[in-house]
Amino acid sequence: MNNVDLRLWLPQVCALAEKAGASILEIYRSHDYDTTRKTDGSPVTTADTAADAIIIAGLQALTPDIPVVTEETLAEIPFERRRDWRTYWLVDPLDGTREFLARTDEFSVNIGLVVDGKPVLGVVYGPCLDTLYFGGPLLGAWRQQGAHVTPIRARKTLLAPARVAMSRRHGKRADAFAEALPVPTETVHMGSALKTCLVASGEADYYPRFGPTSYWDTAAGHAVLRAAGGDIVDMHGQPLRYVQSEDLLNPFFIARGPVIPAEALAVAAQLAAQG
Repeated sequence: MNNVDLRLWLPQVCALAEKAGASILEIYRSHDYDTTRKTDGSPVTTADTAADAIIIAGLQALTPDIPVVTEETLAEIPFERRRDWRTYWLVDPLDGTREFLARTDEFSVNIGLVVDGKPVLGVVYGPCLDTLYFGGPLLGAWRQQGAHVTPIRARKTLLAPARVAMSRRHGKRADAFAEALPVPTETVHMGSALKTCLVASGEADYYPRFGPTSYWDTAAGHAVLRAAGGDIVDMHGQPLRYVQSEDLLNPFFIARGPVIPAEALAVAAQLAAQG
């Protein structure tokens, strides 16, 4: 795999995300879908499974030698089988199922490619917003809204007011992180991986996450954010890594544009230590 491969694959992965998004949107607008609960209590709908099937088939046709892990299929792939995978796709066919059910329109399709623990290509598509974020560290970072495509960059300098992206169910620790920043802040509400993309596009400075997430929630947006000059780091300031594990769970993290001020990062670490 080289940069030429990534450049060839990127538009095809974008098209695949849009195809899955169109399937989700059709079901969403019909109001006709079934919802079940997974073993961890999280919801899954017929829109999740329909998009999952589309993406898996598309990636297997595009890159038959690269394995695929999705939120819906992880249980079918034993750790022993994937423990030595160095290159693999990470997919969340419908990130923000709760947003889907609450009808906020703030859900996304996430497709990321990981090589040696780092995200190298990512596509995040918001079907209701008709907004596509895509790119990778060797590819650049881009946003497409309708037919209009523009390059995006994360903010480099922290200025007042700092804009902090959060979900509507973010909790008190995210507020405490925002309060620890050395400048006044304002909150930008958004759901799913679209929050990370707001950081990548410079519309937010930070997205703190003090709740459980999995690799497929972050890998695609992380690739775009890295390409835009930002990063996703743990509460000690180290970039997230996507090394095979039993559960593929992330630590708590902060998606950042500007470097996180030391005092705010120290507060974040203390908050994370509360469990």
